[in-house]
Order: sequence, then C-alpha cells, then structure tokens
Amino acid sequence: MRVDSAAGTLGRVPKLLIVHHTPSPNVQAMFDAVVSGATTDEIEGVEVVRRPALGATVADTLDADGYILGTPANLGMMSGALKMYFDQIYYPCLDATQGRPYALYVHGASDTSGTVRGVESIVTGLGWEKVAAPLSVTGEPSKEDLAACWELGATVAAGLMPDS
Repeated sequence: MRVDSAAGTLGRVPKLLIVHHTPSPNVQAMFDAVVSGATTDEIEGVEVVRRPALGATVADTLDADGYILGTPANLGMMSGALKMYFDQIYYPCLDATQGRPYALYVHGASDTSGTVRGVESIVTGLGWEKVAAPLSVTGEPSKEDLAACWELGATVAAGLMPDS
C-alpha cells in the first residue's frame, strides 16, 4: 500500500478518491455506506474525496493515494461513465499511480462477474493493488450488504492512515 513518505514530513494528508456512478437508489445506498465507512470517526488523517465518474479527472487521480470504485453492472459491463473515467486517466496516470491500493463495489440486477472482470483488467494494467475482494450485490442491498460496503470504505481509508 502506498502512502507518500514525504506526506508526513510535508504535512500532506493522504487522500482516498471514491469514483462512482450512482444512477439508482440501490447503488446510491451502497455509495452512502462506503462513504460512511471511509469517514467514520475511527479514521483519522485521511481526506476522502468523492467524485462522480464523469467528473473525476487526471489531477484527482494523481493527487489520491488510494481509490474506491463504484459502478452498476450494465448488460454485464461497467457503466459507461466509469469506462470514460478510465479512458481519460489511463495513460496520464499509468506510471505515477502504480502500486496504489484500490477496492471495488458493483451492483447489478443479476450477474456482475463481467463488470468485475472488466474493472479488474483495467486496474491490473494500471498496476493498482487490490486491498479487498470486489463487493458484488444483486437486487436490493440487504443490511449485511450495506455493512460490507461500510467495511469496504473503512478498510481502504484505514490503510491510508498515517502510521498504518
């Protein structure tokens, strides 16, 4: 997991970038739970930045120390919005972001495996390090699903805490 060693000496706060596409109430509930976990009072010294996939930039990505990606499964694939994010950041961020931690959550009506496979293919190319198993939810998220989303957010944010 990468935390800029100069961050401590320069007073830089590690940043977690959550890039998401939340077109439905189910994906919104998952996003809200991820954010709640990442911003819980137990997480100290980490700035959590939230960006819709269509608004996330190369600068956002380069400035972040870790990532959480959220997308619906659309016809077995990631959302077009998340794909556009990857299309714009891939080459500008390819060398500079290698080794940074990431996690993924996906919501679908049925099968999410193609979506997970597509995202994992791209982040493998970027050289990002998976710090949690992809979280896939089908149908309406249960209490357990939302608790897993909370845990996902907390896990990635905690891994970026200074001295973690």
